[in-house]
Amino acid sequence: MSVSELTGKGAAELGELIASGETSAVEVATAHLDRIRAVDAEVHAFLHVDREGVLAQARSIDERRAAGEELGPLAGVPVAHKDVFTTKDMPTTAGSKILEGWRPPYDATVTARLRAAGMVILGKTNMDEFAMGSSTENSAFGPSRNPWDLTRIPGGSSGGSSAAVAAHEAPLGTGTDTGGSIRQPAAVTGLVGMKPTYGGASRYGMIAFASSLDTPGPFARNVLDAALMQAAFSGHDPMDSTSIDAPVPPVVEAARRADVAGLRVGVVKEFAGEGYQPGVLNRFNETVELLESLGAKVVEVSCPHFTYAMPAYYLIAPSECSSNLARFDAMRFGLRVGDDGVHSAEEVMALTRAEGFGAEVKRRIMLGTYALSSGYYDAYYGKAQQVRTLIMRDFEAAFEQVDVLISPTTPTTAFPIGERADDPMAMYLADLCTIPANLSGNPAISVPCGLADEDGLPVGVQIMAPVLADDRVYRVGAALEKALEERWGGPLLAKAPKLEAGE
Repeated sequence: MSVSELTGKGAAELGELIASGETSAVEVATAHLDRIRAVDAEVHAFLHVDREGVLAQARSIDERRAAGEELGPLAGVPVAHKDVFTTKDMPTTAGSKILEGWRPPYDATVTARLRAAGMVILGKTNMDEFAMGSSTENSAFGPSRNPWDLTRIPGGSSGGSSAAVAAHEAPLGTGTDTGGSIRQPAAVTGLVGMKPTYGGASRYGMIAFASSLDTPGPFARNVLDAALMQAAFSGHDPMDSTSIDAPVPPVVEAARRADVAGLRVGVVKEFAGEGYQPGVLNRFNETVELLESLGAKVVEVSCPHFTYAMPAYYLIAPSECSSNLARFDAMRFGLRVGDDGVHSAEEVMALTRAEGFGAEVKRRIMLGTYALSSGYYDAYYGKAQQVRTLIMRDFEAAFEQVDVLISPTTPTTAFPIGERADDPMAMYLADLCTIPANLSGNPAISVPCGLADEDGLPVGVQIMAPVLADDRVYRVGAALEKALEERWGGPLLAKAPKLEAGE
């Protein structure tokens, strides 16, 4: 098969082709490496690719299969891995100069489970520094670009992974979702992006931004592929104290079921009104009508405290980031500035953090330090946690009335690179609809639902479910995907402009 044939196929299909012997893991890996070499100079999805290491991984899969070993459905399938997960055979930078060139001595649990599933890690993808941002413009190594329009952002903080999957550089990608950093990039690049239930997948070895919010999850070109990948890396991990000791929900079976007949679907009243691009609302309203035509019962649901989710998030997340990033002190690992025998340890630490951290990271550290300071803790951080409890109660009350909640994933389509660089508040609004699920820990998925009328760029619909009901969002997402592809005559990503080498 040609490079374009192999790179155009989804993960499940590639896994079947490799298992049947119609192609090999080495051929699939080589095709994706060639695709990266052809287009990534423009897309800038990857920060590190080790061609020889990738081919060695692929050869190992082919040898194991030839020896008769029973392998999983994703064995030999390539994956683009966000540079926030530690990898002992590749650098891990978290998109920050302070960790430039750092090689961890261990694999993150997600990394280890991808390897155990036989997946081939192509390399590490670009991201907003320490996962702080909604556009990947905050990376110390330059922005990634949206394959639909190279002048626009691919979302963030996991924009490198979303760009890689949308540009056919990889069939799957990993991301982390703290306030929407998987779902928002998926929406603006025409992909499926899933935030599992908090604690359903291990955070061990995932460089922390906000420990009570961070959640690893998959990017894919279809719902089934995302479910297969989530099943591969999820499950209890004793190395993570927040890991849930419960069976992984039957996400793959739910994705194959693809049926909403009889389900009660709630449209969140608070996610409407001003600030939404008309084309986004048009596609969302059409999606609601489609769900009704498929047999779902659609009702409006009020979650009154969702309107306070963003201010609460921007107190809780920076507070946790202020604490987590204190470890980058120039004493143990990473960048060290001013260590000339003249400066004190405190001066070296200050010089290193000043040079090593970018503007957005410094902004959030200062916000968090202020919110946690004596005299302000109760007024800011404490109140934000109380609001978080009210948001959880809103979800609980809503799920007594309906089975899932839906909303637009983002208020707008992908915005031009640089447009919001000097306006942090405008940037933060990209996560308006996604933040509540992070504060509560609920699973949520973004599924493509069409192109906006104004600019022809992708729009996503978000589906949220109760804690540990991840299978429910896959069931609804797969049913929508099937109906929409019948309407479009194929996947939405097929409508993206063709990205050629050097374009």
